[in-house]
Amino acid sequence: MTSTDLLGVRHHGPGSARAVRDELARLRPDIVLIEGPPEADALVALAADPDLRPPVALLAHVPGEPGRAAYWPFAEFSPEWQAIRYAAEAGVPARFCDLPAAHGLAAPREDEPGDEEDLDRDPLGELAYAAGYDDPERWWEDVVEHRGDTPFRVIAEAMAAVRDGHVPSEREARREAHMRRTVRRAAKEGFGRIAVVCGAWHVPALALPVPARADDALLRGLPKVKVEVTWVPWTYGRLGSWSGYGAGVASPGWYDHLFTSPDRPVERWLTAAAGVLREEGLPVSSAHVIEAVRLAQSLAALRGRPLAGLGEVTEAARAVLCEGDDLPVELIQRRMVVGERLGRVPDSTPMVPLQRDLRDQQRRLRLKPTALERELDLDLRKPLDLERSKLLHRLILLGVGWGTPRDSRGKGTFRESWTLIWGPENDLLLIEAGVYGTTVEAAASARVREHAGDAPSAGTPANGEAAPLDVLTTLVEKCLLADLPDALPHVLSVLSARAALDTDVTRLMAALPAVARAQRYGDVRGTSTAGLASIAEAMLTRVCVGLPATISGIGDEAAAGLLTHIDGVNSAVVLLGDANAAAAGGGSPAPRDRWLAALRLIADRSDLHGLIDGRLTRILFDAGTVDADQVAVRLSRAMSPGNPPARTASWVEGFLPGDGLLLVHDARLLALVDDWLTALTLDQFTGVLPLLRRTFGAFAPPERRSIGERVRARGGDAAAAPTAEVDGGRAAAAVQTVRRILQAAAAAQTAGAREGTSGGR
Repeated sequence: MTSTDLLGVRHHGPGSARAVRDELARLRPDIVLIEGPPEADALVALAADPDLRPPVALLAHVPGEPGRAAYWPFAEFSPEWQAIRYAAEAGVPARFCDLPAAHGLAAPREDEPGDEEDLDRDPLGELAYAAGYDDPERWWEDVVEHRGDTPFRVIAEAMAAVRDGHVPSEREARREAHMRRTVRRAAKEGFGRIAVVCGAWHVPALALPVPARADDALLRGLPKVKVEVTWVPWTYGRLGSWSGYGAGVASPGWYDHLFTSPDRPVERWLTAAAGVLREEGLPVSSAHVIEAVRLAQSLAALRGRPLAGLGEVTEAARAVLCEGDDLPVELIQRRMVVGERLGRVPDSTPMVPLQRDLRDQQRRLRLKPTALERELDLDLRKPLDLERSKLLHRLILLGVGWGTPRDSRGKGTFRESWTLIWGPENDLLLIEAGVYGTTVEAAASARVREHAGDAPSAGTPANGEAAPLDVLTTLVEKCLLADLPDALPHVLSVLSARAALDTDVTRLMAALPAVARAQRYGDVRGTSTAGLASIAEAMLTRVCVGLPATISGIGDEAAAGLLTHIDGVNSAVVLLGDANAAAAGGGSPAPRDRWLAALRLIADRSDLHGLIDGRLTRILFDAGTVDADQVAVRLSRAMSPGNPPARTASWVEGFLPGDGLLLVHDARLLALVDDWLTALTLDQFTGVLPLLRRTFGAFAPPERRSIGERVRARGGDAAAAPTAEVDGGRAAAAVQTVRRILQAAAAAQTAGAREGTSGGR
């Protein structure tokens, strides 16, 4: 005779987990059926491996279709995990009985399937309100989690009452039909005692005497896709995700504590919290802990709770351990209430080759994945650090964001800084990237080649199948950082063809700095940059030839955009140095010399926008191509009365890009600017004020202060000039007017003081 015991649980409930473990030990079933995807039945045996350490999750995904996946996470305190562990230790079979993932993923939705999506009301909420609680979570903790046992029959009766009159949705009805079918199949196979561990909501439906043919009719003709299932590491921070069976928990660290420390949980929790605070240098004594325990217990008694819950211990910690400061409370919340524990899966777990290769490299390079944020500084002169850098850059190309580069300015070109944090979604990303190759290097190379596209031919437009020019130059940089010698030649070939056919000079200018950086960083990292010098040479040649036509007749917005490109190319030719000239045989001028010669020809034109004219003059002056006298002549010409004030202000903005030292050290330039400003009419000054504010506002405060002092000194020299030029009569009238204003103000102030004194009396 077959008997079936239905154990209704709360997913991720520590009290339910303990009760399931004890009840299974008492029942000693022949088979255990667990809510979950049946495709994972073959993976249950891995639970006996000590290297499978929760939190872990079952991952079901559709091969070749990124994003179509679902997770079923388990923690140590999950009732389902305890059922799996019991079956593994007792040597009895365990199967999953929910609707197969092949059906659930056949019609993917924006939200992953979950129990709560099947309900149009909250059963726990209804039971809690009937018991006089306003918080369903607190009610469940009081009647189930804090009891130490779970009254399965009572829960089944309560759920039956709540479900009375409930009409399940189509998906919910199919899920429960499949659960009943799985129970029938187990009974037909000869299992005498069957234990079913499922969400409490489903227990009444599984107990109904529904004919098999009705369930079969409901499940017939469902859409189906091919799925693959594996174990993946999970984190406590992700246990709140609504995936798989959809149940989450906001305080996994607290629930883990309740499960692993059933004896005196409040005392142990607050003691651990005191330890966390002491690690941060906060003075917390044993007396603090004793007082906090008393307060938590008192709060629970006042609220009629059988045991202090998370709310009470948090309030006690805030008041006593943290002395009312919320910042230490947040520390306890992050470290203990949530916690960022990362699970582990054994090597015997089914993995795609790409996952296995990454795991091998993580071990070889001593880079252990953790759920806690970690800072990593690398010295690229060390072989181990260089290999670590290559791995992290390759993963970025695959879309696996394990490491995020940090700004390491000031540490030199041999330094890199990273922030590492491993998320469970990275395993799915690795599985999806497995189509590109079996190793991280091979997969990253294939992904780069795909992204670069095919080289356009002479008959193909420049915007054909190849990636845009700026994307290609960025890919070159990334190939060098990731050391992908198999992908780099292809990207360089596409880049060369694209640059040869691209007639837009601004796109060439935007792309050239990345090529220069790639050549420079390749030298630093010891990677080959063969072919890059000739591409940079060709791009610079086209820029120098095409710039004169591009620079003519442009407006303010186009001038500002072009100015950015000019600055970029100017920096790029400095990085290129003499390497390209040497590669070309030493007969051609250095890149910087060619660039400056092209700018010198343009700078002598009279049709330039003021912003461009000023910047070209500054670049040539910094390079020593024009001297201070020539700069003074150009500035004087730009500030002549024949030029509109707005053009002159633009010229000054271009010439002084956030740098006022020239005005500080060159009295002639300062005098020219000062004389021009003082000669402007009020309307002219108002018109150019925004440009001037933008220019001078970018100067450093010491520079602005020094300029002001020098302008004031010029004013003092002018005041010492012969007074015969001053109209004494007009000056005397002005002085008399100012005197009268001051006298009237003084009289008004005296009268006000007298009235205040009278009122006080």
